[in-house]
Amino acid sequence: MSNIYGWQEEVWRKLTGTLGHALLLRGRKGLGKLAFARYLAKSRLCENPSVEGKACEVCASCHWFEQGSHPDFCLVEPEAVTATSVSGEGASEEGVETGDEAETQSLSKAVNQATSKSTKKPSRQISISQIRELGDFVNITSHQNGYKIILIHPAETMNPAAANALLKNLEEPPLQTLFILVTHQAQYLLPTIRSRCRQIAMPVPDAASAALWLKQQGVKAPERCLASAGYSPLTALEFANEDYLVRHSAFIQQISTPSSFDVLGLAEEMQKSDLVMVVSWLQKWCYDLMSFRMAQKVRYHLDMRAQIKSLASGLDPYSMAAYLRALDKTQQLARHPLNPRLFLEELLFSYVTVLSGEFRNRGKAG
Repeated sequence: MSNIYGWQEEVWRKLTGTLGHALLLRGRKGLGKLAFARYLAKSRLCENPSVEGKACEVCASCHWFEQGSHPDFCLVEPEAVTATSVSGEGASEEGVETGDEAETQSLSKAVNQATSKSTKKPSRQISISQIRELGDFVNITSHQNGYKIILIHPAETMNPAAANALLKNLEEPPLQTLFILVTHQAQYLLPTIRSRCRQIAMPVPDAASAALWLKQQGVKAPERCLASAGYSPLTALEFANEDYLVRHSAFIQQISTPSSFDVLGLAEEMQKSDLVMVVSWLQKWCYDLMSFRMAQKVRYHLDMRAQIKSLASGLDPYSMAAYLRALDKTQQLARHPLNPRLFLEELLFSYVTVLSGEFRNRGKAG
């Protein structure tokens, strides 16, 4: 049964009344934005909502929603995200946020994709065809003579053609239709899309509340997981997964010992991983190196303070600053690299270069 998280109650209270034709829920990964969006949709479609506007959980509409078969609700997301949800594999930092969002596995469309024998790799983008298909959805009379709700997640994965197609709908919104866009990186959305949505900044719980929530979920080292996840509780819950934690720890262990770091071997080992996730790991590690070099503070890797101190002591801050800026751009390329192994080799060789203080000069030479 879906619901919202405790740290979202205040935002919920602010969304009473008319919502307009489009909402944009923005914030970092792991805050439960998708769970909030789904519960908002469910509650707006509910036949007997409470005084607070929450779903009754017992009407036919609520049952349809929980079963993934509500005729007035449409979820639009990349095939790769849907396939990951249905296969039962752990969600990546780029994909479905852990928690109640796993309900998407009940969608019949997702099941068909997961059981397909096609060898074609699922797309990580929302295509123009997916957006165009919404025309049929919104033009059919509502089953309940009320609103139709379209949830797009993550909205920044729309390719340019899809984004422009959606913009036409936002400029001339169909009657009684609500668009809910969920984004981890609002800056990558078209400014015209952002301007046509009511933007909601999703809250980040304070560290103590987040740690308490993680402890209630059975996480044994909540503070460590929370720090590693950038203080996003649902991402921290993913960090508590043993397999995920082992892979992350192995990666950090290698890049924290440059004297024995095998770039080619690590690139070969990680090439089938979620590359957006790998870049995110590297970004957080480099942030800690830079932070310690400048302010003697560690944000993400609290248990690696000694190694960070050792590496940061000889770090050229200008080279690291240039590399961190380059990683921001690399994050976008990680969504669809031509060759994952070569992509990782370039990424990791650049990291080795920055540790030697030569990255800034190499960038000028290029």
